[in-house]
Amino acid sequence: MKTPTAFFKPLAIGAPVPFREKPVRVERMIHFVPPQIEKMRAKVPALIDKVDVILGNLEDAIPADMKEEARAGFIQMAQDNDFGDTGLWTRVNCLNSPWLLDDITQIVAAVGNKLDVIMLPKVEGPWDIHYLDQLLAQLEAKHRVETPIMIHAILETAEGVNNVEAICGASPRMHGVSLGPADLAASRGMKTTRVGGGHPGYRVLGDIQEGVERAIYQQDLWHYTMAKMVDACMAHGLKAFYGPFGDFSDPEACEAQFLNSFLLGCMGTWSLHPTQIDIAKRVFSPEVAEVKMALRILEAMPDGTGAVMIDGKMQDDATWKQAKVIVDLARQVAVKDPDMAQQYGL
Repeated sequence: MKTPTAFFKPLAIGAPVPFREKPVRVERMIHFVPPQIEKMRAKVPALIDKVDVILGNLEDAIPADMKEEARAGFIQMAQDNDFGDTGLWTRVNCLNSPWLLDDITQIVAAVGNKLDVIMLPKVEGPWDIHYLDQLLAQLEAKHRVETPIMIHAILETAEGVNNVEAICGASPRMHGVSLGPADLAASRGMKTTRVGGGHPGYRVLGDIQEGVERAIYQQDLWHYTMAKMVDACMAHGLKAFYGPFGDFSDPEACEAQFLNSFLLGCMGTWSLHPTQIDIAKRVFSPEVAEVKMALRILEAMPDGTGAVMIDGKMQDDATWKQAKVIVDLARQVAVKDPDMAQQYGL
């Protein structure tokens, strides 16, 4: 563990000074693009205003014989577009792959000043973050990158879940953590081939009552892991994200999974298909009625102390903090989304 004075020092001479305060951006959805496909790259200009983050995917779902083409496609995509306040990310290949080093070195050299975040898969401990942290500092110095490139870890192994708090505290570059349910299921030996969402076999039964059909309640496979991830992220000032939902034919289940994660504290999710963009935008924007109520609480308690009654319900210091979370998020959404700003009255 670095001492506090050393924690925020650049790891290479000439590298930018690490962030002490994270950039504030609304990131309701991280939209994945396969950059090796030219027609998908051609859609990026139209996507920029529709999504909060565009991510060029180089890892899973990219065939082994197209890894280099995907890397070159991402660089081309980054060079060809002005992303404005929409984030530009890439998911590189995992650390033990033969492609990772070229992913990092070539991308930082070519588009380091446009890249906001590198998503690192299969992070197992702080050592993985330390390696990438040092490498990025060296490359930033070499290529005169002006702003630190942040790191977003994917939690998709049992060891990574065990070490999630240490991962979150490993570097000032840490942006956040996403849940990777498919690889995590394999790592844990879970008996499911689903990518996110529930499973009809994971359930509890209600008590037997004579003459009444026995109730069945499906449970959430990911609740424990998401709660642990959210706690670790929030303790370190990072963002927690739900990851992929693989069944594009079931938008209701997708929305339910996104909503569970939002209520639990996640700030966003992945969108793997265009239909998931609007679902994520809707779910990860606070409800208008909730925002208006939260604004009433803040107005009634300007200094956040004491207690007041609003519509017959007591509001005190604790509910003031809850209201501030909602209003702060609504203000971030309002900057990105004028329609929501009008609905919120912000």
